[in-house]
Amino acid sequence: MPTAGTITTSMTTDDRLPLVRLMQLVSPSLPVGGFTYSQGIERAVEDGWISGATDLQAWLGDQLHHVIAVFDLPILARLYKAVADDRPETLEIWIDELMAGRESAELRLEESNRGRALADLLGGLEVPEVDHWRKELARCQLAGFAFAAVRWRIPLTDAALGYAWSWLENLVLAAVKIIPLGQTDGQRILQLLSRKLPAAVEHGLACTDAGIGASSPALAIASSRHETQYTRLFRS
Repeated sequence: MPTAGTITTSMTTDDRLPLVRLMQLVSPSLPVGGFTYSQGIERAVEDGWISGATDLQAWLGDQLHHVIAVFDLPILARLYKAVADDRPETLEIWIDELMAGRESAELRLEESNRGRALADLLGGLEVPEVDHWRKELARCQLAGFAFAAVRWRIPLTDAALGYAWSWLENLVLAAVKIIPLGQTDGQRILQLLSRKLPAAVEHGLACTDAGIGASSPALAIASSRHETQYTRLFRS
């Protein structure tokens, strides 16, 4: 019989471990270089497209709706299934689709650089079978993320929500430095936009193959213009 003040739970240590691994996977401290990218925000600030918290919230909200929910998350689901089904050839097909949808050289380079870093990290962590899949995983970070989620038994819905949160947090942290914004403003934006993440995940995981496709001209233009920006803090 539990004593007063104790909390009982039916979850075992093994049940909780995937959640812990998800927190590790989406942590800003994960050494894959995520903190060095702004995905066009640095150029958007330079050009006056983003000048404060309201602009940033609108910019990220549009990307969540037009890119993350309809492109990244549906492809994450297909990469996850390819790993779970042990089908590296299917993984390659969806990696090709992902890279084709990154609309600037910087965005493609970010994807491949972070992919190699994550593949090396998973190898260093001795994740099972990572060496067998390393060639594919090194091509893009989303493939490595899906692979880790499968191997660490992270449910797909949780993995998708974690990925969306990590994307949002990294860009808000970058914008706090670039604009600059106060830390409270950054946290307020995270609080407001995070409310939209569950719906974005639900939409993304229900998306058909025919419905997959990003549409964010402003992101493509800002990222392309950033390639020739005279001074910059971020790699993209």
